[in-house]
Amino acid sequence: MILSPGRLDKALAEASGLSRERIKALIAEGMVAIGGKPATSASAKVAADAAFTIEVPPAAEAAARPQDIPLEVVYEDEHLIVIDKPAGMVVHPAAGNPDGTLVNALLHHCRGQLSGIGGVARPGIVHRIDKDTSGLLVVAKSDVAHEGLARQFKDHSIERRYLAVCAGHPSPPEGTIATRIGRSDANRKKMAVLDKNSSRGKRAVTHYKVIRKLGSAALIECRLETGRTHQVRVHCASIGHALLGDPLYGRTPSELRSILKDLGFNRQALHAASLGFEHPVSGKWLEFTSELPADMRELIGQTAR
Repeated sequence: MILSPGRLDKALAEASGLSRERIKALIAEGMVAIGGKPATSASAKVAADAAFTIEVPPAAEAAARPQDIPLEVVYEDEHLIVIDKPAGMVVHPAAGNPDGTLVNALLHHCRGQLSGIGGVARPGIVHRIDKDTSGLLVVAKSDVAHEGLARQFKDHSIERRYLAVCAGHPSPPEGTIATRIGRSDANRKKMAVLDKNSSRGKRAVTHYKVIRKLGSAALIECRLETGRTHQVRVHCASIGHALLGDPLYGRTPSELRSILKDLGFNRQALHAASLGFEHPVSGKWLEFTSELPADMRELIGQTAR
């Protein structure tokens, strides 16, 4: 095959259909040749008449095994899949959760048609939501989709809207929380708001709005400008309005604890309600919404009394 002139990794990506990140990795592994000689630099310039060869080794098998677990598929095409995840499902296998995860379910559902970016046969997980948070997330099925979605998450162009039930009534009822979030020194399982001048952590911005007052609680909408670990949970707790049922960041008032106990509600009241992004291949804007799950609707009904 003949390359287009220009930067090597870009030209190879256009010619082969592989992502630029995958091309860079293959160059580093000595799997790419230009004019019969091994390529050594992804940024090298190539001429219009340069011929190339790429050896793509078989993707290493994923450590996780496929499992026939039901999935709520909101949208799917050859490049990506959007899932409405139930509360209680872990996204990726880890210590304590070796199976029964979203990854296990995707390996079965997609049957090998998943992003192998980096040379591993695994689902293209580009973002996560907590085990006990319900709602929408997108997964890449092709390398080009993985790269394109990762770029949108990095530049914060993906739109994410969460619905949550918090203790008390935030004042003002609409505002922006902008902090640095990083690992807590006191508890490594927790994230924390850091000093604004700290060199640790990352910038985090949440725009919130009270949708409805519910007795001594409130239904709020949170739009994420950034996507840090536990961002909504940490930010709501930082302004004194922790999410109901949050085991890490909240102290639910006694009158609300009794409601949670009666309902058997044992998770943070947080739902990823909408997700919008540009399709990484077609360029079309896609937007999806998810209704509040039954347990949160029941919680809202009880706290509103």
